[in-house]
Amino acid sequence: MRRSLAHQRIGPTALTRTLAWLRICAIAGQSVAVLVGALWMKLDIPLLPLLVGIGTLAVFAVFAAWRLSQPWPMREWETILHVAADTLVLGYLLYFTGGASNPFITLLLVPIALSAAALSVRAILAVAALACVAYVMLLIWYVPLPVPEHAFGPSGFTLHVAGMGVNFVISALLLGFFTNRLARAVRLQQVEVQRVRERALRDEGILAIATQAAGAAHELNTPLSTMRTLLPELRREHAGDAALGEDLMLLEGQVERCRTILREMVAFGKAQLSQVHECTTLDGFIHGCLERFQLLRPEADLDVQLDEEAGAIVLRTPPGLRHALLNLLNNAFEASSLNQSQAVGLSARREGGWLEFAVTDHGPGFVPTGAPASLGQSHKQTGLGIGLALAEATAERLQGELTATNTADGGAEMRLRLPLAVVGAQPEG
Repeated sequence: MRRSLAHQRIGPTALTRTLAWLRICAIAGQSVAVLVGALWMKLDIPLLPLLVGIGTLAVFAVFAAWRLSQPWPMREWETILHVAADTLVLGYLLYFTGGASNPFITLLLVPIALSAAALSVRAILAVAALACVAYVMLLIWYVPLPVPEHAFGPSGFTLHVAGMGVNFVISALLLGFFTNRLARAVRLQQVEVQRVRERALRDEGILAIATQAAGAAHELNTPLSTMRTLLPELRREHAGDAALGEDLMLLEGQVERCRTILREMVAFGKAQLSQVHECTTLDGFIHGCLERFQLLRPEADLDVQLDEEAGAIVLRTPPGLRHALLNLLNNAFEASSLNQSQAVGLSARREGGWLEFAVTDHGPGFVPTGAPASLGQSHKQTGLGIGLALAEATAERLQGELTATNTADGGAEMRLRLPLAVVGAQPEG
């Protein structure tokens, strides 16, 4: 497991993209250097072979860009081939311009430095061996560079020393910029791996809770059936006791409510397995959620805001969305109760290609503690708990987001944003 995560953090894709940008810079720099040397400085260099080498590198750059646009992952051996192509072309150009005596020979070190940050040890050794072979061959076989022996410039530097200075500046800029770019890509991959790991841990906790809930629902069905049978008999036996009769009627209602909840849990599980979506308007979906919430919290004071244009949107809602919204409403009511309030607000609106639900309360708001959210905690002031974790999981599954903020009057607002391309009955154009 650790090895697979390491490959995700420092895979070859980031290096290949960096090499693609570096290759473009190399093509531009090599073209300018060759043209300046041949046309402005009047050096007797083989212009045509050099331009052919630069053109070959440009063709390979087009191929590399196409390869990076493909969906299949980049393998390490492919990255080594890209490095090999760059090294061969650079060696070819150096062969016609003085070989190892050319001050730009140190550019062979750039692929090694970049590979060290992104490839395995064997791959780095392969890249280093290729660069060393190219360097040794250029020590033996090369076309001498016709460099004039007179001084270059008022400071007395020779053309070779000036080339070394230019090469140092280019190498420093390339290594600094592209190493930073590569390191940034690696950091982003590390953050993504950590986020996926945290999501997997949270989903594992949710699955454990769901398993326990399924077992509890199965076990509760038997005592509820027993109570449902005995309560009418008790009412008949104590028909003369009006106060006891009212209490027994209340108990019968609560038992029926529990049975209804269990039936809905089973229906929800079947709908999740069948992946059957409910097609309804946003207005119908909101009213269905509010009817269920009012059964759960009849004492709640609801304030619903829904404009007619948004209410006419046809949704293809998965089963989990209704439960996510109910969890947010239930959390909001409990938060308002902490301040002796029963007010809960719900608004739904369309914002571009997004559908946005906002649930507000009149509670104490969110208190930043710096501690990460933990599944199973239920501190309403910090917005933690199972209901919130389930709502967040539903938002991520639907490619949306769930955010929490404090309102101006001291309460809190939970904002659930979902793409209409996912929850809409028709794709948004």
